[in-house]
Amino acid sequence: MKLGSGYAIHRIGPKLRAYRKEKELRLVDLSKAAGISSAMLSKIENGRIIPTIPTLFQLISVLGVEPQDFFAEINEQGKFSGYLLVRKENYVPYVKEESAEGFQYQSIFEHTLDNNDFQISIVALEPGNKRPLVSTAAYEFLYIIDGEIKFHLENTVLDLRKGDSLFFDGRIKHAPFNHQKTQVQYLVIYFFVSEEGEV
Repeated sequence: MKLGSGYAIHRIGPKLRAYRKEKELRLVDLSKAAGISSAMLSKIENGRIIPTIPTLFQLISVLGVEPQDFFAEINEQGKFSGYLLVRKENYVPYVKEESAEGFQYQSIFEHTLDNNDFQISIVALEPGNKRPLVSTAAYEFLYIIDGEIKFHLENTVLDLRKGDSLFFDGRIKHAPFNHQKTQVQYLVIYFFVSEEGEV
């Protein structure tokens, strides 16, 4: 789905989840009413997949939300004047998985370039963080800013240290784990792709 650079793509899933909870709907209830799988809706709400326009409009319709209201809430104002300076205090915190523990996400920048969406985020991992392995409809580039992590790519475990970088297909199930006693920080860039055969 291509919303253009004016929309914050990480806000779509959490906003849908907020509306669902406001309507006191279970994930399975909304997915059934919208005609998609609960697994797909879970990925959308967690920001692992960007929904297609028809799917998004179907979800908005089932939730009883006017499209103009929904897009107004996720719209980012401002025009590009040849450069963009983002102060640290303007980073946008967001949640990817409600069940994850010890993850702090901050979006630095999001844009659509040549019909391809990408997002740059800073992630802070607390010691003993927890999360199941997940897949993302994106290629991902990680750069370890500070600390050490064990990065699980399905059956492979990679030791990543400060200054290391990793590029991988996010559709491979993955998760980072901080086994240290101090917080770890890394930069991640998501290059979102369309999922074949998925709505």
